[in-house]
Amino acid sequence: MPRKILVVDDTRNVQLMLEDFLTSQDFAVLTASDGREALERTRQERPDLILLDIMMPNMDGYQFISQLRRESALPVIMITAKQQEADLVRGFELGADDYITKPFRMRELLMRMRAVLRRAAPPPAQEQTLRVGNLLLDRSRHEVRQAEQTVELTPLEFQILEILMQAPGEVIRRADLAMRLMENGYTGSEATLKIHIRNLRLKLDDDLTQPRYIETVFGVGYRLLETP
Repeated sequence: MPRKILVVDDTRNVQLMLEDFLTSQDFAVLTASDGREALERTRQERPDLILLDIMMPNMDGYQFISQLRRESALPVIMITAKQQEADLVRGFELGADDYITKPFRMRELLMRMRAVLRRAAPPPAQEQTLRVGNLLLDRSRHEVRQAEQTVELTPLEFQILEILMQAPGEVIRRADLAMRLMENGYTGSEATLKIHIRNLRLKLDDDLTQPRYIETVFGVGYRLLETP
């Protein structure tokens, strides 16, 4: 299904120019001549992206964005002749996602549109379970099973194992592992991380001298063995 683009501009020639170009790029194009009409069309049609002129009668672009953000997070690219920083800052503060100044090249507009649409896309669905050898990690239940036996892990140990199981056979650098854990609230050092890894190994009944699950790559990081 083609993406729907709402073009909001009070100049009919601009509407037609953008409609012709975007239609040739396999978009479905809707048009509106001011902010009030644009709000009605947005509520009825739910476009994927809004191209918004700023200077319009009845309801200008700033007023439109302000009202839209009370109702929706739909992405908006401002199309404006205004180039003063204060005007652009105002648009971003109200909730615009990007801007392009008149006159503009169609190819540049297309690249900006595609970038904004990518950012606005929902993240890909994440598999709820990971399986490597006889280890099964269930994200939805926050549970780890080893050969059908439940392994009780702390939240941090669970996160470490999850990261390792996402890339079996690959070395995860110690610094990278610590950084990814920080995104989930971990505040410890790399030295502290070693302790958590050791505790995780013990709970998996791993052999620290000849590991079957988690291998230390000295001076680099850790690797989950693919066939424990």
